[in-house]
Amino acid sequence: MARFPTIEDVAREASVSRQTVSNVLNAPDIVREETRERVRDVIDRLGYHPHASARRLRSQYSSTIAIRMDPITNGISGSILDRFLHDLTARAAERGMRVLLFTATDPADELAQLRALRDGADVDAVVITSTYYGDPRIPWLIDAGMPFVSFGRPWGEEHAESPDHRWVDVDGFAGVLDATRHLIGRGIRRIGFLGWPAGSATGDDRRRGWTTAMREQFDLTDHELELLTVRVEESVPGARMAVEKLLPLRLVDALVCVSDSVALGAMMAVTEAGRRGFPVIGFDNTPVAKAVGLSSVDQRTDEIAATALDLLMGEQGHRVLTADEVTERSAHRLVAPKLIVRRSSHLTVVEEAGSDPGGN
Repeated sequence: MARFPTIEDVAREASVSRQTVSNVLNAPDIVREETRERVRDVIDRLGYHPHASARRLRSQYSSTIAIRMDPITNGISGSILDRFLHDLTARAAERGMRVLLFTATDPADELAQLRALRDGADVDAVVITSTYYGDPRIPWLIDAGMPFVSFGRPWGEEHAESPDHRWVDVDGFAGVLDATRHLIGRGIRRIGFLGWPAGSATGDDRRRGWTTAMREQFDLTDHELELLTVRVEESVPGARMAVEKLLPLRLVDALVCVSDSVALGAMMAVTEAGRRGFPVIGFDNTPVAKAVGLSSVDQRTDEIAATALDLLMGEQGHRVLTADEVTERSAHRLVAPKLIVRRSSHLTVVEEAGSDPGGN
């Protein structure tokens, strides 16, 4: 049986003491940069991973991060949170951290679960997802002094710029802006937006990317932009019906969509109408988008997961940072998404966009 490298192996290879290796892992700021980098190089080369149980006994940390497992829905775009959860778990394991999953039936139940985790000292930090206007979890976590990071901005909250609320989010505005500019670059003028009903923080932010691109290129008024907008709930059948009614009017020659779910419905309507040259772009780059050859904006969940841990633990850190160790600059991050263009969605592949010609 192969022997796993120990902290003594690292210390010997790096020509430092065992305590210095421990300091690099648990309190890197007190170690000189040159020594810190040498020890980290040896750790990477040997593949050393601290023994989590021993570290918990010494430090009183649980080395555990909690995150709610959202209920299963019919929405295709729900797979994004599944992918984020997988990426977060893998990245956390690299830092010697575990991810604890819990379920909740509604926001009140989730707060009750968080309270129980805090009272039982079961976790060092919490990751929350799917933030929204007036999200009650944010002020509760701040008041409780419970370290947390959210995948999603604190929409409309006073804590948006506060280091008390660490958050990472995909830049939906930039993603839809790039998608719309891509279509404009293909010579298309009448580009519609298929989005969610107004009042959805994420949906409104993505629509703003479309309106910005259309205004800067065509100088459209709010009224003209509204005529090019179709709003539906997150539903494949609902989107399909809405686009079936839109196509005969010949108001638009392409659609940028708020999610892959509604984009799939749009593609069905376009195909049924025999307009196979009608471009449709989704958002999320879900497995379904890859399967059907739908161009889509990829959220880069691996980068979001890595950034969430950076905000919680610092770069290459192995413990959750306290509130005193977090600054406004290090508490918030927007991750730039990437447009994936596929030939089978009737768009010409161009160099400035990521491409997946095979639709896989």
